[in-house]
Amino acid sequence: MVLKVFFPSCCSSADSGILIGRWISEQNSAVVLAVVHFPFIPVQVKQYLGEVQRVTKVSVSVLGSWSNSKQEKEESLSEFLEDLGTIFCHEPWIQISKEGDSQFWSCSTLQKHSKNPQEEEIILVYYDQRKVMLSHLHPPLDTAGHRAEDGSKLSAIFDTVARSRVLFMTDRYDEGPIKLTHWQSDGVEASIIVELMKQASVPACMLLTFMLSLVSAICRSRVLKFWPLSFLWSKLSTCEQLGHRLQHLQVISSNKKAQNQTQLMRKANIFVSLLIDAALGILLMSWLYRKNRIGHLADTLIPVADHVAEELQDLLQWLMGAPAGLKMNRALDQVLGRFFLYHIHLWISYIHLLSPFIEMILWYVGLSACLGLTMALCILSDIIALLTFHIYCFYVYGARLYCLKIYGLSSLWRLFRGKKWNVLRQRVDSCSYDLDQLFIGTLLFTILLFLLPTTALYYLVFTLLRLLVVIVQGLIHLLVDLIDSLPLYSLILRLCRSYRLAAGVKFRVLEQQDGKPLRLLMQINPLSYGGVVQTYRLPTYSCYPKDSWTSLCKKLFLGELIYPWKHKGEKQN
Repeated sequence: MVLKVFFPSCCSSADSGILIGRWISEQNSAVVLAVVHFPFIPVQVKQYLGEVQRVTKVSVSVLGSWSNSKQEKEESLSEFLEDLGTIFCHEPWIQISKEGDSQFWSCSTLQKHSKNPQEEEIILVYYDQRKVMLSHLHPPLDTAGHRAEDGSKLSAIFDTVARSRVLFMTDRYDEGPIKLTHWQSDGVEASIIVELMKQASVPACMLLTFMLSLVSAICRSRVLKFWPLSFLWSKLSTCEQLGHRLQHLQVISSNKKAQNQTQLMRKANIFVSLLIDAALGILLMSWLYRKNRIGHLADTLIPVADHVAEELQDLLQWLMGAPAGLKMNRALDQVLGRFFLYHIHLWISYIHLLSPFIEMILWYVGLSACLGLTMALCILSDIIALLTFHIYCFYVYGARLYCLKIYGLSSLWRLFRGKKWNVLRQRVDSCSYDLDQLFIGTLLFTILLFLLPTTALYYLVFTLLRLLVVIVQGLIHLLVDLIDSLPLYSLILRLCRSYRLAAGVKFRVLEQQDGKPLRLLMQINPLSYGGVVQTYRLPTYSCYPKDSWTSLCKKLFLGELIYPWKHKGEKQN
């Protein structure tokens, strides 16, 4: 039978002593957690292990002896270590010794109380105790009732190390009767800055929670449910982003402890995302308010709006003539052209009416960058939507007119075939028409068919303009989604401490020699960068089209209104 001994690499240079750890009988494995040095009193060791077992619920015991001949050169030491097996009574008693400066180790077992001792093949597996402790490959806390069933899996080793946190709190500077060697022997790994931040975060989180509760109460009030405010709240990207950030602040300011690694990483990713967003927003705000850039931007905005209006007027004049040599219906062409030219005239008057207040508006809008770069980008998207509102109106007018003609032609086409649309059963049924109905239908079909090219051309031009505006807004929302949902903290961990995001383990052969135990090195496989983004990506509202390309082309052909970038809140995991 094969005996697997998991030995921490941090104990390879420890002084001689005894090995303490957990024996997993289901897989015939021994997990060494620490080395107890001489001198010690066996009764005190048993009392200490009893306290550790009571706190951690891990059956910690003395597994064997460790001999470092480089440190101790007395021949009687090995006999003394063998005699310790009669005091602690563990079967099998594991003896590991390091042979001086040689890289070869010897590992053997003693079975004093067994009547038929069998020679076992031993596999010595080295593992990095720190990485195993922080890799979170062990079962989560809510599966404690299934640990016995999971004993045959490798996760039992990780679970043993993770639950033995109390054992690693004792370092070499403690004045107790027991001296241990483990991954934190030189002192508990901690940071004074981190501890001070933890102490200061408690009142800060309480204050933030109180303020967020007030803001949430205002947002849930009935005042925002009336028509104008509810319409603006649902349409403006700024309101959507504000609600999204309020949810993020509620998550990180919650006093509930994270139940598993995924929730902990989600909170950390949200916190880092908020910090980076605020830092980028402050940098943008400092850039805007230097050298009077707000004034220059306001002075540039009016000429740009006038230039866009002039280009639209030239485009309409081109459509009212013979665009690309096409023969249009002159009467309908003139009516539509003058209608849209009048809207452009109203739009220019509206822009010039607001021109004295634009610099003041931009000055106050620039202050919103202190709330984050994403908030400033959402306000920019709303400003673009307001400045191109006339293009949206042109698109709606053209789409409605084109849609009416398409549905009218399809209905009259069914009339020629002796069919009609059954509204109640939502299907096409046969129907008989008299001569007058067919005559009137023929006239209407002819009129609509000859007017369709003129309407379709206006619809096509304004749809392309609308899609251009939508693409610009979509790129802005893509950047907002990138800042909101990218797991920056997880990516930094993957770059600096890849073992914190573990996907599994691999074993590398260190030594394989006849008469010697097989020595393996257990290494942790980190998640790939794509796996990190897929696993820890933060949920956010989507800015992508929900329809497929087929349905989108069908909507464009039928003249239905399209809203490719609607903000839909996804369910939080």
